[in-house]
Amino acid sequence: MTSSSAALSALAPYGWDDAWADAFTPYEAEGLLPGRVIRVDRGQCDVVTPGGVLRADTAFVTPHDPLRVVCTGDWVAVEPGGNPRYVRAYLPRRTSFVRSTSSKRSEGQILAANVDHAVIAVSLALELDLGRVERFLALAWESGAQPVVVLTKADLVPDPVTLAHLVQDVETSAPGVPVLTVSALHGDGLDTLVALVGSGTSVLLGQSGAGKSTLANALVGEDVMDVRAARDVDGKGRHTTTTRNLLALPSGGVLVDTPGLRGVGLFDAGGGVGQVFSEIEELAERCRFHDCSHESEPGCAVRAAVEDGELPVRRLESYRKLMRENQWIVAKTDARLRAEIKKDWKRKGAQGRAAMEAKRGRWS
Repeated sequence: MTSSSAALSALAPYGWDDAWADAFTPYEAEGLLPGRVIRVDRGQCDVVTPGGVLRADTAFVTPHDPLRVVCTGDWVAVEPGGNPRYVRAYLPRRTSFVRSTSSKRSEGQILAANVDHAVIAVSLALELDLGRVERFLALAWESGAQPVVVLTKADLVPDPVTLAHLVQDVETSAPGVPVLTVSALHGDGLDTLVALVGSGTSVLLGQSGAGKSTLANALVGEDVMDVRAARDVDGKGRHTTTTRNLLALPSGGVLVDTPGLRGVGLFDAGGGVGQVFSEIEELAERCRFHDCSHESEPGCAVRAAVEDGELPVRRLESYRKLMRENQWIVAKTDARLRAEIKKDWKRKGAQGRAAMEAKRGRWS
């Protein structure tokens, strides 16, 4: 058996295919081993290779750009020996899930690479935060992965009518996205999810306390992740998962479990926001002005839809908020866009002052 066929046989459960093998050809000639990163921890990573799991140092390929560091899900070329052993390179990523590290900085943080499905876990133990769901969806669409929303702890909503209303609320906020209800504790609804993640790579996302670790254990079929009860006072979890771990699923496919995300900042995700609010983007095409901000311009089809009850005002407010946030992040690294935003703010400020002066004139 050739080294390529051996790699294909051993790594196929983790997503290795002919296209990855072709991309690895230059590194095979150097005697390096192919592998997939299943965990990263303080500059070290665990890599599954044809010969088993190896521990390797990522210092050789750690640049100043935080988006180019080795991350869970990467396919890498690793040294066959050495102390320490080094990852020499990672193969070009097909997709990457990125968030902003802070609303006050312009750096992005890569959470997972080469992901096919983004499973967004939302707990039904708490009141639904549709704005946060939309934020997760924007990042998922921008990554290139297909999102799916999983409403966990469905056993806590025994009334089927109430559960149906909750599902409908999420579906309205997630056009084109499957919305599943699951009780990992009782196994309800898992079959559909297992079938969905049974091929390719899925990343499991959500806040602490959303039931991600319980869901991961249910999908893997054993207790591979620590589970603790959420706090009674607010339903939040305790960060039982502290690193991103790639787990092989018995039904096929692999799952990347992630720590709970309290901050979900956008990072150059304009396309993802547009996908989440596709109905607003479609309405905007009928606005009188192509650069309509949907604030006060005449002939705005978006505001007309709100007034007619066709578009919920909450959706428009959420859309505006995410677009402003994303524009602000992008502007931090784009001087021309910063100037345009500043000019637009001055224009709107002048319009506001003129309107106030006009009102004062009528009052006097």
